[in-house]
Amino acid sequence: MTDTTTLWHVERAHGDWLLVGPALLAGDDLATAILISIFTDRLARAEDVIPDGSTDRRGWWGDTDARYPIGSRLWLLDRAKQTDATLMRARDYVVEALQWLIDDDVVASFDIHVEWTRASFLGVQVIAHQPSGKTHQSFYAWARRALS
Repeated sequence: MTDTTTLWHVERAHGDWLLVGPALLAGDDLATAILISIFTDRLARAEDVIPDGSTDRRGWWGDTDARYPIGSRLWLLDRAKQTDATLMRARDYVVEALQWLIDDDVVASFDIHVEWTRASFLGVQVIAHQPSGKTHQSFYAWARRALS
């Protein structure tokens, strides 16, 4: 059985499910795994600075002692300035979030490109190179509440 497909709406910067008749659209498990890995909030590390100044490290309770925590730490950049350093951190967070797919031999390697597409919007391009030789390409946009 395949997973429910999560579709990313670039113009609205969020994921959603699609009904096909009375059922949810299924298939493209790799696309869904990449989307969930990048845009689910991973637990912040003890040394990470929480953007809203709270002590809420987010994450999912099911990740306690998990081999691979779900999600990414992109949420930590929510109020970061739009700089090259922030862009490098964003790329590092995407790489970290997708590493489990390489470790589990689902993907042989990734090409990841991040850029500022406009004010407060981070663009992410992910090309997944599967062991079979197939490639899967995804584009995402993420809106942040940036500091000027």
